[in-house]
Amino acid sequence: MDRTSSPENTFSREPRQGAQAIRRALAVLRILAAGREAGVPLAEVVQATGLTRPTVHRIVHVLIEEGIVERHDRSGRYAIGNQVRELALARPRPSPLLVAAEPSLRRASAEIGDTLFLTVRTGNDTLCVDRRIGAYPIQVLSIEIGARRPLGVSSAGVAILAAMPAQDARKIVTANEKRFEAYRTDAAEVMAQITAARRRGYNMREVGLVQSTKSISIWIKTPDGQPAAAMTVSAVRTRLGPRREQEVAEILLREAHAIEQAIRD
Repeated sequence: MDRTSSPENTFSREPRQGAQAIRRALAVLRILAAGREAGVPLAEVVQATGLTRPTVHRIVHVLIEEGIVERHDRSGRYAIGNQVRELALARPRPSPLLVAAEPSLRRASAEIGDTLFLTVRTGNDTLCVDRRIGAYPIQVLSIEIGARRPLGVSSAGVAILAAMPAQDARKIVTANEKRFEAYRTDAAEVMAQITAARRRGYNMREVGLVQSTKSISIWIKTPDGQPAAAMTVSAVRTRLGPRREQEVAEILLREAHAIEQAIRD
């Protein structure tokens, strides 16, 4: 019997083919998640995933049938469906990272006074999981809890990539390259920022997601040495001059180490 048509080879191919379909569906879901309530047009999903339009159309409509995705009648955009929220109820407890980070976020927010974000890595994306508004009268509310971005777009994303082995970081930047266009950046710029962050020991972005703002991000590693999250302070530029930049970075470094220690314990 021809090896290419034997039952054994057919069986061995099926898991790989099934895994590919699952990964494609998850890639589509991550792009839709970034669109939040407003949703994402199909053309943008095609561009971001690199999949063909018929493939994306087929995946989206299967997910609609299963209640995982919904289509907004007025705009024609696609968004995460209500059943995702129902599935999330199966794990209502906060993650160990969030529990470990709570005291540090509280201390850092009180000490710094500007907006503080905790962002985690999820696949090739970042996800904002906590935001603390400080006491200073002018706050930079650039993103909300639940905001998702491709790794490399935000200050936190660059920090997380900078804490990775160079080969792993470059692989993610290459995978996200098509998605960078929507955020007016490119792979070369992201790689330059990663290099600068490694050299400095933290990421400092002179121009934040909001004009006339500045951001500082410190990575947080899990016990196995993998970067899992980042703490970010965003403030108006006049609040982060050279001296205060160093002060804020030292506070964030101290609290990042405290979180890493709490995770180990």
